[in-house]
Order: sequence, then C-alpha cells, then structure tokens
Amino acid sequence: MSSRRSSRGSISEEEINELISKLQSLLPNARRRSSQASTTKLLKETCNYIKSLHREVDDLSDRLSDLISTMDHNSPGAEIIRSILRS
Repeated sequence: MSSRRSSRGSISEEEINELISKLQSLLPNARRRSSQASTTKLLKETCNYIKSLHREVDDLSDRLSDLISTMDHNSPGAEIIRSILRS
C-alpha cells in the first residue's frame, strides 16, 4: 500500500475505496446492502456498532462478575470460568 502513497503520506482514492469496502464488510448491517453506502453514513454506522459492542462487553462483564460472586470458588464451574479467562 505504501507504494501508492505520495511523499506527503496521503492516501490515494483507490486505497480509501478499498478501506471503505473492507470496513463495510465488517459491519453486520452493511453486509446485507447491495448498494454502497455513503462514506459518512458508513463511518456513523461503524461508530454506532463499536459503541454497541462496548455496551455488550460491559454487560457480559457485569453478568460474569455477578456469576462469579455467587459461585463456590472451589466448584468445577468456577474452575472452568478461570480456565476460560486465562486463555
């Protein structure tokens, strides 16, 4: 990719289009569209998707903390959770 960049380090239009296409393929809702979304809309959707993933991670973390706090720390289930968290 760097071979297509100018000496100022700017990104070519081709590179931008390639990155937009890659980004669009990563978004669940964007993948279903047949037409290419505007760059602005795609960036907004990306930000919203990242925010929703953060909320989901926070929720799962809270649920896991609640589960761990109610478990017997010597139980087989607790050991499974510890082994998952180590990996």
